[in-house]
Amino acid sequence: MDKTERDIVAILTADSRAGADKIAAMLGISVQEAAKKIKKLETDGVIVKYTAIVNEDAFDEENVEALIEVKVTPQRGSGFDAIAQEIAEHEEVKNLYLMSGAYDLAVIVCGKSLKSISRFVSERISTYDNVLSTATHFILKKYKVEGALMKRDDLAERLSIQP
Repeated sequence: MDKTERDIVAILTADSRAGADKIAAMLGISVQEAAKKIKKLETDGVIVKYTAIVNEDAFDEENVEALIEVKVTPQRGSGFDAIAQEIAEHEEVKNLYLMSGAYDLAVIVCGKSLKSISRFVSERISTYDNVLSTATHFILKKYKVEGALMKRDDLAERLSIQP
């Protein structure tokens, strides 16, 4: 990947809505060159997806997110990859990471309720043969997501000081 492509990735990481025209102006290249490089980055799998970061507190509908720590026995030949791929296939799974430390996999899941996540852990994750244990931590509040601070309307009210 050349410097221009790295710069394009940095721009799109900060603002996925930046178009080829804006990127071209920022980097001093033609719109056609910017579009060509963006297409190449997509084709090569460097850019996987464009997405919006949403403040879910703005919605009336409640969703519950949790971090599930999973300890597993690695499989011969595939290590952690096979079980990670199986877990990743579940619709509830939003992110999945191989970790160092006390547990092997960190699984971020989203569900409609505490009960739905509890069922997901007990009826799906825990039933895999090589899963040794799980620990579920429910996410109570988000302050920063993917580098973006979540807007907090109630912060000013809570921090006001009365004489």
